[in-house]
Amino acid sequence: MRFTRLALLLIASSAFVHPGAASAARFLAPHRAVYDLSLDKATDRSGITGITGRMVYEFNGSACDGYTVTFRFVTRINTDETTRMTDQQTTTFEDAEGKSFSFVTKSYVDQALDKEVRGTATREGSTVKVELEKPDQRSIDLGVTQFPTQHLIDLMNRADTGETFYETKLYDGSEDADKAMTTTVVIGKKAEGGKNDPEAPALASLEKDRVWPVEIAYFDESKKGGEELPEYRISFKLHENGITRDLVMDYGEFSMTGKLVNLKLYDVKPETCK
Repeated sequence: MRFTRLALLLIASSAFVHPGAASAARFLAPHRAVYDLSLDKATDRSGITGITGRMVYEFNGSACDGYTVTFRFVTRINTDETTRMTDQQTTTFEDAEGKSFSFVTKSYVDQALDKEVRGTATREGSTVKVELEKPDQRSIDLGVTQFPTQHLIDLMNRADTGETFYETKLYDGSEDADKAMTTTVVIGKKAEGGKNDPEAPALASLEKDRVWPVEIAYFDESKKGGEELPEYRISFKLHENGITRDLVMDYGEFSMTGKLVNLKLYDVKPETCK
């Protein structure tokens, strides 16, 4: 199950600029966010009767030095017959110029290491090449694609101009880190949160922020034939400072929600790169 995709999307809550343009970059807040996870709905075919969990996401760095993200995504999945604990721990770094993206993900099932994925993606001209170290050593040519930071900054720039729908490619190092995904992005009209917003206590001074409602569908173009359906969809509310909340992750046969329950903004000021 592709739980990693959501958390890697949050990596994009950081500014992508070339050093010479740093003074004009968005300032997106370094922060630590905690989300409670729960089952939204599930079909009988999925066999899932319940999901609970927590995601902890931390973003640090700057438009001058690049960005480091660490997160942990823990879920307890219940079926009629079993209970399974999954624990995904990821660290990524994207350089300030958007030329390289490195990632390490360790996935545990019932506290036993199930898989480790490690590698680096490098932009060579307009295309991207991946050097995987684990689970096996190999090189992969991806063609034209965006890294996570570029993907979300592109989204926010388009939202600023009033664009509501577009398609692009994304490589985020998730799953087996061996392909880019095609994404279709729908951006709603920016609006204030509702008066009874359940995430308001965690937002504090950000409670009255206007946010974009966003939905992203992910397609695996390596799967051909039949009706083309997305592998999964993610929807969320996006603040102008990069905070992402009110998450819904739809995997077809089941969906889950992620509600922001704790937010710490680090006291870092915007900087101009030399």
